[in-house]
Amino acid sequence: MNRAEVQTEIEEFVRVQLLDGDHSAELTATSPLLEWGVLNSMNIARLLTFIRERFGVNVPPRHIVGANFRDLGSVADLTVSLADSAA
Repeated sequence: MNRAEVQTEIEEFVRVQLLDGDHSAELTATSPLLEWGVLNSMNIARLLTFIRERFGVNVPPRHIVGANFRDLGSVADLTVSLADSAA
């Protein structure tokens, strides 16, 4: 699983599904998603569903912590790490 591709797909999901398709938003790999309120409990659940359906990765509850959802980079790292450990 290519980390850059995973991050790009997660970014597109966030833009389209959580930011209502706003491509003008200053969203980068290090944008603070939790601080900005982009990720709240409902949106994290939506993101986890996307990750499971798109990448076949189930995120265990012990991994649902702020550090893993801080920004796009950390979400991509988590996804790739869990996919690699499952393989």
